[in-house]
Amino acid sequence: MISVMSLLLVIALSMLVIKIGSIALLMTGLSEEVAKFQALSAFSGTGFTTTEAESILKVPIRRRIISVLIRLGSVGVVTSISTLLLSFLGAGSATTERLLVLGLGVVVLLILAKNKTFNRLLNPVIERLLSRYTALDLRDYVSLLHLQEDYRIAEIDIREHNWLANQTIQDLNLTDEGVLVLGVKRAGEEYLGVPPTDLRLRPRDLLVLYGRKKRLKELATRGGGNKEAHQEAKDQNKKDVEGQRAQLERMNAAEED
Repeated sequence: MISVMSLLLVIALSMLVIKIGSIALLMTGLSEEVAKFQALSAFSGTGFTTTEAESILKVPIRRRIISVLIRLGSVGVVTSISTLLLSFLGAGSATTERLLVLGLGVVVLLILAKNKTFNRLLNPVIERLLSRYTALDLRDYVSLLHLQEDYRIAEIDIREHNWLANQTIQDLNLTDEGVLVLGVKRAGEEYLGVPPTDLRLRPRDLLVLYGRKKRLKELATRGGGNKEAHQEAKDQNKKDVEGQRAQLERMNAAEED
């Protein structure tokens, strides 16, 4: 029976490692769904070759997290198999009893893993420990920028939208549309973060933007010289800003009361 409990402990530790890995990836800016999948993939050694996996390997912090998960996963799989063999080797008539204990233990672990209350208590603890005891510069950029809600970060290829070429960032006047220019990627050159307003865009540039999902989608499909679309976007952004100001005034009034 001790061997069965040891196996359950190995399974519990494996699930905890995957949980820690997914939270670490989540804190580097990945969405929750992608972080969970990639952590499980790395730990189990399945090695899915996807665009998401390739993008993770390009980021040093995420690459380190994946490397640790792969190493721990290789040890965990071997340990689980050996412990499983020892659990039922020579068990005889006690095999059924051990199977029941093992099955019940696995069910309990799965229930805990999916329990929202348990995760609400566990996740903040793991985040604090990662921030305190690791050298990783971890930030939950998804929550920070509200990327799971109405806001998105998008790239626009200037080659596919030639009307953007040979214009300065100031000429585009995207701020009035509620869209921020985070940076410009230039072929063969370094990334230009928070570029100056007088930067002139080139045909091979990638424009990195932050704004509402609907606005970014419309901007990516907008044709050149479409002044009506630009004016409509400005008017909509003005309404949004006025709505935000009204909300802030109501919040301030409530605090004063």
